[in-house]
Amino acid sequence: MKTVERIIMKIIMFQIVFFIVGQMLHQWDFIPEIRTITQYEGVMDSNFISFLETFGR
Repeated sequence: MKTVERIIMKIIMFQIVFFIVGQMLHQWDFIPEIRTITQYEGVMDSNFISFLETFGR
């Protein structure tokens, strides 16, 4: 059981590290394409009208 707990703890630590790195890269705008994609997909904007207009065309 100890080996399973160690594996789970390692997975959790990797997830935390990757989450922090991803947040820092997004905050520092290291990859500007990510910000453009999130705005295009409507994650950061709650305006659904332009989204519906895009599908209506």
